[in-house]
Amino acid sequence: MWNNIAARITEITNHKFQIDNRRSISGGCINQGYQISDASRSYFVKLNQASQIAMFEAEALGLQQMYDTKTIRVPQPICFGNEGNYAYIVLEWLDLGGRGNNQAWEEMGQNLAAMHKYNSPGFPLPINGFGWDINNTIGSTPQINTWTANWAEFWAEYRIGYQLKLAKSRGGYFPQGEHLLKIIPDLLANYQPQPSLVHGDLWGGNAGVTSTGEPVIFDPATYWGDREVDLAMTELFGGFSAAFYRGYHQIWPLDSGYEKRKNLYNLYHILNHFNLFGGSYESQANQMIKLIFKE
Repeated sequence: MWNNIAARITEITNHKFQIDNRRSISGGCINQGYQISDASRSYFVKLNQASQIAMFEAEALGLQQMYDTKTIRVPQPICFGNEGNYAYIVLEWLDLGGRGNNQAWEEMGQNLAAMHKYNSPGFPLPINGFGWDINNTIGSTPQINTWTANWAEFWAEYRIGYQLKLAKSRGGYFPQGEHLLKIIPDLLANYQPQPSLVHGDLWGGNAGVTSTGEPVIFDPATYWGDREVDLAMTELFGGFSAAFYRGYHQIWPLDSGYEKRKNLYNLYHILNHFNLFGGSYESQANQMIKLIFKE
């Protein structure tokens, strides 16, 4: 398998690559991760079951789209495919050993805002509104990206509604869930965000700083959505540094009403955590729903 992966890297890069060293490293809670290298180059390889190839295809597409904006550093995808019982994706190796000072985090905020604002003749805003060309995953949960012209409809049906449906099938109890779906258009009334290319899963574990001080984001769940979904998630599990938010606001200040919308956006991830891990995330989701009604 590894020889075939090396041969594929050689084919794609047009530069002979033969694995001299391979070591296991963290690939997250879903995949197996490895660093492979020869005398001059290193790559990051993630492995999963062969049936999960679509997940890696979507990750490669999302990373490439973000990479092509030339706004924020992401690991460039090299190739993906199947080898025997495994699906694999090969990414540029980035040494994420940096400590991340205020300058790096401020730059990360600035660069993320630049990606959210990005639009050019060769990279136009999608005419179909909100969504993506293919479905992908949020963690290991399917993420439905059907193009939808109206943001409130997209969020109600393909984010909160889809997660509630999964949660109920897993025995979750959300007594106010259906009512919440009905009022999402009211909660987002008079708010028409520009479609932005978003990371989609931007918590602290999917951001870092290289050993040279360059900020990086990775492991995306990409789609075109309201930029605030990324900012909201950075606050969900402890938040990013104040320098990050300062940098973001320098480039693109947030719209009024964000403080109310962020709980609706982060509910998506708490419901997904219930679907992935169960436990106390059910009560946390219900508490968030009650809070949304009070706002």
